[in-house]
Amino acid sequence: MERLLKHKDVKPNELSPLTLAFIGDTVFDLLVREDLICTANRPANDLHNLAVRKVKASAQAEFIEKLLPELTEKEVAVFKRGRNAKVGHLPKNASQSDYHAATGFEALIGYLYLSDEIERITELFKIISD
Repeated sequence: MERLLKHKDVKPNELSPLTLAFIGDTVFDLLVREDLICTANRPANDLHNLAVRKVKASAQAEFIEKLLPELTEKEVAVFKRGRNAKVGHLPKNASQSDYHAATGFEALIGYLYLSDEIERITELFKIISD
């Protein structure tokens, strides 16, 4: 994986944490989907159900807890900015704390993606996939 629009200039440090989470959500979803299809050829509905289990807020909250000891100071700071961002709503199937942790997790993934740190995303994904 590499950043798709490398020719577009972006400064991740200047983006809001919710903007980082917006792109991070999609990047993480793509990783999960690719991981699933690499493990087995399954019906699309089964793939969808398995993906939902990994991308829902409670799962992402668990992932970030597992990752925190492995993160750099900068990565922790990006996560905390995302976690502490004021969101306009909460989904019906997530606790407030899980949703905020998931937003921080997605902000971190978005930051790394836009910073073209794809290898780091892969490293972190391996940790939560084991």
